Amino acid sequence: MTTTVSAPDADLEVDASGLKCPLPILRAKKALAQLESGQVLKVITTDTHAIKDFQAFAKQTGNLLEAQVETDSGATHYLRRR
Repeated sequence: MTTTVSAPDADLEVDASGLKCPLPILRAKKALAQLESGQVLKVITTDTHAIKDFQAFAKQTGNLLEAQVETDSGATHYLRRR
């Protein structure tokens, strides 16, 4: 039996594909400002450093990093606004 972590439903999505650090984080920060507390932001990235960047960003800002899903082309990050 395999268990998979399901990604939360997103209230807003940002496609940061092709962008290098720090642009995906800056786009996420701007998008989070549009959300209300408890809403979820989905960010699609292709930058290889994005996984660690988003972990650090969540820790610094107090937003909850609900899930990170690695894909062939990069990763998708789910942030819940504090």
